[in-house]
Amino acid sequence: QVELVESGGGSVQAGGSLRLSCGAVGSLYCMAWFRQVPGKEREGVASFVLGGRPFYGDFVQGRFAASRDYAKRTLDLQMDNLRPEDSGIYYCAGSETVCRVHTDNGYTSWGQGTQVSVSS
Repeated sequence: QVELVESGGGSVQAGGSLRLSCGAVGSLYCMAWFRQVPGKEREGVASFVLGGRPFYGDFVQGRFAASRDYAKRTLDLQMDNLRPEDSGIYYCAGSETVCRVHTDNGYTSWGQGTQVSVSS
């Protein structure tokens, strides 16, 4: 397991923006963001494989952009045009073997989570 430290999050009004950042204490094949919103199972927001490009959950619809800095070992998530249904706890995750956005199976490193609240 690799320690993951998240920052960012907070409260905004609908249509606003937030930026999340995740730093890894160690290298990872895959870094990803998942979220837990009320009443739903945990779902993938974005995954980013080493040397590849990001993949997004279907609900993102072009509103979010993930960027990975290999030197800094970070994965940032810029979230624009936020909606109230985006409210929840966002978790950074890491894996040495898989990099799927539609399931959290195979992710063995998890951050503590950061709260995102979007008001209407």
